[in-house]
Amino acid sequence: MKKMTKEIFLSTSLSLEKHNAGIILGPSAMGQLKWVSTTIFYKSSLLLLEVIANIGILYFVFIIGLEMDLSVVRKNGKKAFIFAIAGIFLPFLIGCAFSFFLHHITAMREDTFLIFFSISLSVTALPVVSRILSELRLLDMEIGNIVQSAALFNNIFGVVLVVFVISLAESQNVYKTTLFVIASSIIFVVLSIFLVRPGLSWLARRSTPEDERFTNFSISIVLGAVMIFGFVADCIGLHPTFGAFVLGLVFPNGPLAATLVERLEDFVTGFLLPILYVTSGFKTNVSKIPGASNWFKLIMASILSSVGKVAGTVLVALSVKMPFREGVALGLLMNSKGLTELIGLNHGKDQKVIDDIAYAMMMITTIFMNAIITPIVVQIYKPARRFVPYKRRTIQQTKADAEMRILACIHTPRNAPTIISLLEASYPTKKTPISVYSLHLVELTGHGSATLIVQNSQKSDRTAINRMQAQSDQITNAFKTLEHHTSFVSVQSLTSISPYSTMHEEICNLAEDKRVSIIIVPFHKQPTVDGGMESANPKIRTLNQNVLANAPCSVGILVDRGLSGSKSLTAGQVCHNIAVLFFGGPDDREALSYAMRMSEHPGNSLNVIRFFPGPHAVEPAMDQSHDLNDTGILTLQIGKEQDKQLDDDCIKEFRMMKANDESFSYIEKAVNNGEETVAAIRALDNIHDLFVVGRGGGLISPLTAGLNEWSECPELGVIGDLLASADFAAAVSVLVVQQYLGAGPNDEGIGTPDNASQQEEQCIMASARQ
Repeated sequence: MKKMTKEIFLSTSLSLEKHNAGIILGPSAMGQLKWVSTTIFYKSSLLLLEVIANIGILYFVFIIGLEMDLSVVRKNGKKAFIFAIAGIFLPFLIGCAFSFFLHHITAMREDTFLIFFSISLSVTALPVVSRILSELRLLDMEIGNIVQSAALFNNIFGVVLVVFVISLAESQNVYKTTLFVIASSIIFVVLSIFLVRPGLSWLARRSTPEDERFTNFSISIVLGAVMIFGFVADCIGLHPTFGAFVLGLVFPNGPLAATLVERLEDFVTGFLLPILYVTSGFKTNVSKIPGASNWFKLIMASILSSVGKVAGTVLVALSVKMPFREGVALGLLMNSKGLTELIGLNHGKDQKVIDDIAYAMMMITTIFMNAIITPIVVQIYKPARRFVPYKRRTIQQTKADAEMRILACIHTPRNAPTIISLLEASYPTKKTPISVYSLHLVELTGHGSATLIVQNSQKSDRTAINRMQAQSDQITNAFKTLEHHTSFVSVQSLTSISPYSTMHEEICNLAEDKRVSIIIVPFHKQPTVDGGMESANPKIRTLNQNVLANAPCSVGILVDRGLSGSKSLTAGQVCHNIAVLFFGGPDDREALSYAMRMSEHPGNSLNVIRFFPGPHAVEPAMDQSHDLNDTGILTLQIGKEQDKQLDDDCIKEFRMMKANDESFSYIEKAVNNGEETVAAIRALDNIHDLFVVGRGGGLISPLTAGLNEWSECPELGVIGDLLASADFAAAVSVLVVQQYLGAGPNDEGIGTPDNASQQEEQCIMASARQ
């Protein structure tokens, strides 16, 4: 959290420092010295810097268009439009009110100053919003989608008003000129969609990453097209950036678009764009703003317009049942200022519509609002997600006739076949369909921002992009095949690009958003040719541990030992012999619930082996470090009795369900200690290809006494670690399940009188895990 906050402050402060550097070097400070203005920054050099800055604007806005997903705008269009109107209305009125007190100190026409000043207070900077959302990893969350869509509508509103006011200042027939500009803009966009986009698609198909020479030629064509589109927009009467933005929007996704972002972004944002901020600072002369009273009015206008935007946004948020805190964060994000305002102000100044005093006033409001908004957003809307209540957080809570949602995490295409085989065995039907979210996990190794994408590409070196895209395509095709050949299964494929240190947050956030019942993650070890297990990536183990500790639902760790190869009935039909080793506790009940669902498949058989303490079993001594008093020991004893009763009820219910099912068998084994438990497991028939076991976190049992000392992977639990070890003779895949035990106020069954005992039992087990 501290690291992320630092990054956001840094990205914001850098833009402010560029503004401030230009202001300090300009006529507001050092420019007052004659030798500075005549020797260092003389007029011809400033003109050259301004030309370079305008080129930087073109290519930066083109990149923004390239990275924008219009499907998100279409999906949230109505809601985003309402938020945009609510975020514009009050700030615009406040700007109009304060313009009556400030326009007299400028040489501008009253109506022109009113519109420009109100726009500077009410318009949202889309690039700045995108950067903040990216750093907060909210780009693909609901709030991020709404903010980006609303900011786009907000920017369109600002562009239309700027065109109108410039036409008003330059033309005698303002309505005719404005209508010409708007009509020409619509024709320009339509031609770009239906004529230019097909040509770009053809060019993108020809530009394969392997053909370096042709790719460079294609990039040169696109870079030239950016300048041409900017020129056409300027001829129409709009700012050239409009043309560059349209070209970016109609550009097709693919390797060529990713290569363009890779080639351009660092140079544009690191070199060209800072020149824009500096040249804007050179044009700003704050000394021309007279009197402390006018400064006070400017600051009050900035504060009140920000409060008005937040208030309007919060009212709309509450009307659509959005949480209050999220509405405030959305309103604050809509106050972001930056490049959009600079483009409008510079365009107005170049057209002689804005004078020096008005330019300085509007620049001050932009810098002031951007300086105070971002830190407040960081404090109010933390990257850590809020609690999102939903009922079916476990498979045991998922009703027999309800949809089951599964989040399947995949690191490499090698993980896909086993997970797909497990999903096939989960027996989706018309009454109990399965919704699968396949998440390709990619480590972020560069300086980009973590993000969640749906078949998209992230900035990196081109080789890494191609490799990641090829793997994502391979994984996506595998799950599409599952969806095509298996009835009542729906699949959505996504890719998460983030560091392993924070990757669990992406997984848990997606699980909350999609309201899944279980997260399936691959084990960090993979089978070798000689039957052993080798570590694929040690970071995956840490990731799995973080997911277990933070997941908002149940979690399953899948140990792959060739589960995908067990098909033997008819072509395309799975056949699995599944065994559940039941020792008791919520994790084992969750494992049994999942296995019982799989047993409904006509090709699967299920064997449940329940272990009981034998006559010579000795309860493990209580750890003195817990320092439990008599009340604590009594509570723990009551919890054990309640837990055993829940186990008995669960077993009884499932045995009644399977009373006439020949593919189901139930065996009870009495063991006295860990050694007998290991011996009993090793003595099982070697016919199974999948063991489903509970993780058993926090449980103290004589059945596993002494086994903890030999455990290599505690995240699998004692029994899961035994089955996954290289010493275990049978090469059987293992699914280790941990049940979600969070006591949220809106979880199903929590807090009701009929489930009071279960609530107490869950609290005891959660405390034991902690």
